[in-house]
Amino acid sequence: MGRTIAFIGLGNMGAPMAGNLVRAGHAVRGLDPSAAARDAAAARGVTPVETVEAAVDGADAVLTMLPDGALVRRVWAQIAAAVAPGTVVIDSSTIDVDSALAAHAMLEDKGCPTLDAPVSGGTGGAEAGTLTFMAGGSDAALAAGTPILEPMAGRVVPCGGPGAGQAAKVCNNMLLGISMIGAAEAFALGERLGLAHQALFDVISTSSGQCWSVNTYCPVPGPVPASPANDGYRPGFATALMLKDLRLAQAAAASRGAQIPLGAEAAQLYGLFESLGHGDTDFSGIFEFLRGRTG
Repeated sequence: MGRTIAFIGLGNMGAPMAGNLVRAGHAVRGLDPSAAARDAAAARGVTPVETVEAAVDGADAVLTMLPDGALVRRVWAQIAAAVAPGTVVIDSSTIDVDSALAAHAMLEDKGCPTLDAPVSGGTGGAEAGTLTFMAGGSDAALAAGTPILEPMAGRVVPCGGPGAGQAAKVCNNMLLGISMIGAAEAFALGERLGLAHQALFDVISTSSGQCWSVNTYCPVPGPVPASPANDGYRPGFATALMLKDLRLAQAAAASRGAQIPLGAEAAQLYGLFESLGHGDTDFSGIFEFLRGRTG
């Protein structure tokens, strides 16, 4: 049976996610400060509303998909003031772990099951309903929240207690940023050594250097037709978003006393790439920078 779901944050990820909930038979109320975003979501069957209070009134579940931890804290404070006790509340933004923990705490007194459940899969996964959700929260919250997430998901991965979803996301994306730089450096060096892209791909993709950044998302044109490298490095996953995640990893490491020298170096390189005007370029486009073709 369909439920009433509030969805706050209807951007490039939120709008298709909300649309998948509509297709699953749920009544979805959508909130976003952008009129264009509200209109785009309405075209997917979402009912636009103007306030947090209107979104959550009588809702069975609330989802947020927002740009940063400070905004999540502000919006969850409004949700906490307006939501009915026992309502499932889920944040799928990518934010710092401490903001995720603070958000969970806001709803403890209301007995609301809460999850931090950031996603992997990008806009393509959001459209297709194949996102991976990395879920942090209690077992009871996971049981209550999983049916809400399933229409948007390829997988829902339990990661542990509150904050664990964000922790898993930041670790995964730090590794992704590092591995893409490694892949790009390998192809840039191979090029200087006279290797064809396809020949090096055929070796790496079947040898000890194989990784997602080569096999699935190869940063050079040719070998993987669906990779952004074959579409002018249109995102995909924009450099600005990768840089955000790498900086979240640095903040997390600093707060917990962890050493991440490669993560820090990746953040420096992506920061330079963004400063040269490539924030909206797919993050795999760093290959062009490392081979000396940009900036």
